[in-house]
Amino acid sequence: RIFVNRSLALEKIKCFGFDMDYTLAMYKSPDYEELAFTLLLEHLVAIGYPPEILAYKYDPTFPTRGLVFDALYGNLLKVDSHGNLLVCAHGFRFLKGAEILHYYPNKFIQRDDMKRFHILNTLFNLTEAHLYACLVDFFTNCSRYVNCDTGYKHGNLFMSFRSMFQDVREAMDHVHLSGCLKEKTLENLEKYVVKDPRVPLLLSRMKEVGKVFLATNSDYTYTDAIMSYLFDFSNEDKADVPQRPWRSYFDLIVVDTRKPLFFAEGTVLRQVDTDTGKLRIGTYTGPLQHCAVYSGGSSDVVCDLLGVKGKDILYMGDHIFGDILKSKKRQGWRTFLVVPELARELQVWTEKSELFEELRSLDVFLAKLYQHLDSGSNERPDISSIKRRIQKVTHEMDMCYGKMGSLFRCGSRQTLFANQLMRYADLYAASFINFLYYPFSYLFRAPPVLV
Repeated sequence: RIFVNRSLALEKIKCFGFDMDYTLAMYKSPDYEELAFTLLLEHLVAIGYPPEILAYKYDPTFPTRGLVFDALYGNLLKVDSHGNLLVCAHGFRFLKGAEILHYYPNKFIQRDDMKRFHILNTLFNLTEAHLYACLVDFFTNCSRYVNCDTGYKHGNLFMSFRSMFQDVREAMDHVHLSGCLKEKTLENLEKYVVKDPRVPLLLSRMKEVGKVFLATNSDYTYTDAIMSYLFDFSNEDKADVPQRPWRSYFDLIVVDTRKPLFFAEGTVLRQVDTDTGKLRIGTYTGPLQHCAVYSGGSSDVVCDLLGVKGKDILYMGDHIFGDILKSKKRQGWRTFLVVPELARELQVWTEKSELFEELRSLDVFLAKLYQHLDSGSNERPDISSIKRRIQKVTHEMDMCYGKMGSLFRCGSRQTLFANQLMRYADLYAASFINFLYYPFSYLFRAPPVLV
């Protein structure tokens, strides 16, 4: 199923755009995250962190997307769209009541303080979020270090949570930009990359009714290896379309896009020599060439080369900020957000429907206690027991999803991630492959709402 935030007539779409990582190329979870997590730990040890941290293993039940890391106090926070706290964890210890008020007296954060609060919105951020929890857990419980509100003391040395954050971010850059994660991935594609025979079928159908392009931050060498694997069914009987080169499925291929910069001023557009993987010198100014590959550029260049306007394009990606928000706000592209977690969320919603019904019933019962009271009433209904029950059911619900709860909700309250999804994604689903089950004349209608 594809979910709708804003109505979209599929027959009006002239161009289908794709990100590659976690969109066309889905990585196998938790194997891929475990690999990235191990590489991050090894890099931190290489720059001086205690080798004991290598004992930590990636736990897929702990992190969720949309968490906020507080670089002042080292806490992982789950918040709603206004910055109100829903969950607060210091390492793997979840804080309650007075402990939360010690750090956040108003149970509220200023999300605009970008130097202090860092939103972990991408699927690549899952390992980063778990790593923060592991490091805080290690230093908090290590007898060699003295705990302080904003970090740890070791003799004459002080390590702040902010410096820890900077080290982890540097490690993330190293793992992703140096190529070590990509090298390990390419060494065992079957272990780390999902291969779906429906992908070439869907793209061939899309190309029959419009234009198709790929815009990825990855370099050409890695893109070529991943895409060749995804579209190679020569030794299998599963594919529903004849075997052909992966580049033939696209009208335009752009690598090294540097999103979200790609949706603003962009970078110089250069052509890629597909035989060597090297860039040709000079800015490319010619017409669109069949099966050619380009590097850099901008969303404006894409529109010019393909001869389309912003609203003619439906762009699909997994990154709310890099793919969806910027393409929507700057270019007016129609947007489709890939949310792999949605499959699990829907499964829990179905299996635990009695909990959701109980929470709804409790809300109705609570309202009835005040039914005959108005602003002149002095009577105060005793709601303590029903509040405790609501808290218990909410916690039980959240734990069905994982230790940090649902990606979208905490009880009846929407998370920051859910709010951004509703605000910027026209459509969303667990996979873009769901388009296979809709005709290209389909009208996606947004549900009617009062306000």
